[in-house]
Amino acid sequence: MTAMRVGVIDYGVGNLRSVANALIEIGAEPCISSDAADLAACARLILPGVGAFGEGMRALRATGLDRLVRDAAAGGTPLLGICLGMQMLVESSTEFGQWDGLAILPGRVEKLDDPQAQATQRLPNVGWLPVRRPAGPAPLDHLFDGIAADARFYFIHSFAVAGNSASAVATARYGNSEFAAVIAGQGVIGTQFHPEKSGPAGLRLLRNFLS
Repeated sequence: MTAMRVGVIDYGVGNLRSVANALIEIGAEPCISSDAADLAACARLILPGVGAFGEGMRALRATGLDRLVRDAAAGGTPLLGICLGMQMLVESSTEFGQWDGLAILPGRVEKLDDPQAQATQRLPNVGWLPVRRPAGPAPLDHLFDGIAADARFYFIHSFAVAGNSASAVATARYGNSEFAAVIAGQGVIGTQFHPEKSGPAGLRLLRNFLS
């Protein structure tokens, strides 16, 4: 059986090797590339990312890969954004200024901020948190197939999309701040956590995305 070819978008920002290793672990064939034609030929695309929103968007636009991401989303190619890659899928960010995102999904990235917990809540949020899924049937139930309801995923971030955003389909909580752990719409999915660093639950989620 031929392994599914999954494009890992290389725009100079992101943990490309850890994502590729996770894909190999679940039997996929990663294609790390900055070539739009190579990526467009892949069955699935992953937009990874670490660092600041503005730097990520500048790098994505400088390579012209912002057009690839928009075209893939519009054309129905399944797309997964991870961490900063998820954040760039939405409309805007307030991280170190005002920045426009790809505007594929609704949402705004803002600082995790809880004035009542300044003494105990430190940023960035680094560590393992459970993800709260909506009660009852949901469009992305398949994404969590085989994953325990109390499974924890690995987060590292200081900014996030609000948990009440129209694109949020699962949330997590840091202190008193509820934020979007997963956003989705139109065949596009974003995870604020790093599935490639989240152990068996993260690998299962990646496998579910490929299926």
